[in-house]
Amino acid sequence: VQLQASGGGLVQPGGSLRLSCAASGFAFSNTWMYWIRQAPGKGIEWVSAIHTGVDHAHYADFVKGRFTISRDNAKNTLSLQMDSLKPEDTALYYCATDPAGIRKGRGTLVTVSS
Repeated sequence: VQLQASGGGLVQPGGSLRLSCAASGFAFSNTWMYWIRQAPGKGIEWVSAIHTGVDHAHYADFVKGRFTISRDNAKNTLSLQMDSLKPEDTALYYCATDPAGIRKGRGTLVTVSS
């Protein structure tokens, strides 16, 4: 299993970023996929999940209405559109095949700061 997240960076509060995840080594189209994050000094936090179908998604309350998860089963890619970013969204973001992050790849750092 290989999961590689990308697209992180430094953004001002209220700004947007789009994260991407390239997946390989497993049956991506048959697997629920997750975005999780870990803020400095804190544990893993579930952010969003998407069913094997492309239009059945779930969100943690703290990102609902601001983040949008999507997937392209033809390209084995997972995305997370993040809008209206807040300083508390600062974290290392990972894509994973489970909400606890037992099977996750290399993360991408998102820093929200003015």
